Amino acid sequence: MTPRTALIAEDEPLLAAHLRAELAQIWPELSVVAMAANGVQARDRALELRPDVCFLDIRMPGLTGLEVARALAEDWPDDPGAPFPLLVFVTAYDQHAVKAFELQAVDYLLKPLGLARLQSCCQRLQEQLSRRDATHHPGAGDLLAVARQLQALLAIPGAPQPLGVRPRLEFITAQTGLTVEMVPVEDVVYFEAADKYVRVLTADREHLIRMSLRELITQIDERCFWQIHRSILVQTRCISRAVRDEQGKLSVILRQRSETLPVSRVYAHLFKGI
Repeated sequence: MTPRTALIAEDEPLLAAHLRAELAQIWPELSVVAMAANGVQARDRALELRPDVCFLDIRMPGLTGLEVARALAEDWPDDPGAPFPLLVFVTAYDQHAVKAFELQAVDYLLKPLGLARLQSCCQRLQEQLSRRDATHHPGAGDLLAVARQLQALLAIPGAPQPLGVRPRLEFITAQTGLTVEMVPVEDVVYFEAADKYVRVLTADREHLIRMSLRELITQIDERCFWQIHRSILVQTRCISRAVRDEQGKLSVILRQRSETLPVSRVYAHLFKGI
């Protein structure tokens, strides 16, 4: 039998330990290769270890479980030897929201965790892994389907958002030394996340602001700025065209700047027909 591996991402140590202990009892052949206490750790360890199954808590520091899953769908290699992991979301949602999860090709566990529910989840995972082995490893087409499913999950009413909606920004306040510049949002070509900062790029200038991209998203007009990658927001009128390379990956060509911007799988649907 093929060895199976799993990652558990849960910021509450007692719940994480409980889940690991229950899995050891129900599915002793499953090896838990990593425990992550936040979303960033979960993303990085999953990309490094490529487990068969990821148990992702919905609400975690850094990145939510859905954001981790979306990041994995974006960055997972197009490698037949590295099938995309099966996803199990651990959630405290009410039954209405859980129904939305049931419509997707993922599983869920409702807190507090019940042994019977975990047993049925593990049985389903084992069946899916067996079918995956029998039909060979999934490829890029399957990753695109996963990305679309995750995008649908992110649109669930009441899905966790890291920050509340704020009034729309008209100007970006950027400080350089003792000078504070007021950059009109309409002049911004694109925003790009850079560690704890966001790069603000106009046609001929670049600024750094101390704000996360997630916070910025809640304050700008989504009709004017498209998120094309988890780290990039681009002003739609500044997009000249989108092109696909020989590997099928999309990039955006800008009108006012020379660089090209990558388009991740999750957002490829914005450029249908290409």
